[in-house]
Amino acid sequence: MTAWLDHFLFGLYPYICLAVFFLGSWIRFDRDQYTWKSDSSQLLRSGNLRWANNLFHIGVLFLFFGHFVGLLTPHFIYEPFISAGHKQWLAMVSGGVAGVLGFIGVSMLLYRRLSDARIRATSKTSDIVLLWIFWFQLALGLATIPLSAQHLDGSMMMLLAEWGQRIVTFRSGAVEMLASAGWVFKTHLFLGMTVFLIFPFTRLVHIWSGFGTLAYVLRPYQLVRARRLNLPQGHNRPSRGI
Repeated sequence: MTAWLDHFLFGLYPYICLAVFFLGSWIRFDRDQYTWKSDSSQLLRSGNLRWANNLFHIGVLFLFFGHFVGLLTPHFIYEPFISAGHKQWLAMVSGGVAGVLGFIGVSMLLYRRLSDARIRATSKTSDIVLLWIFWFQLALGLATIPLSAQHLDGSMMMLLAEWGQRIVTFRSGAVEMLASAGWVFKTHLFLGMTVFLIFPFTRLVHIWSGFGTLAYVLRPYQLVRARRLNLPQGHNRPSRGI
């Protein structure tokens, strides 16, 4: 891959994706709140949706937070407790289990959406594209496991983490961290960033609502009073004619 393409995909593209992710989500919520929903197709046919949905969400949510913490946590914070090599093993085992669960779930969801005529007819193009992206992304993630096993000292993981930390802290030299990374790792990173790019234009925006429900924990209690409170007895009875 040429140097200018590397700099665009892994130096500039991440900021484009993050800008569209935040600004696009805000603009859509401001202008089209009625489209801010998950568009569930459960009413059309439930079938194996519960299994597929749960497997997909369990796997993807674990992987998201695992990648978030693993990539963006500086090495010196966890170094007193776990070495880079042991962290590599932990990521391979836990990520592998979650990846398999998510891959099975997204495969079931994709088959369901493409094979059922009613669901296919009501599906948007973005729904199908999104499922294919997740399918390929999870497949690539599983493909990185045997590659990671070739350097159990955690060296590649450290380089990927350094790239992510330099990107979010606006430090230079991020692209150089991926010089020795193979195409599987780079494609995995590219698809991951692309998910953030298309996020505001898909049903994924309902994730914001999921985080928004946490506000209910801090919300003050609501006092509900009856309408007829302090009103004379019998005020709502029909009057007798004279």
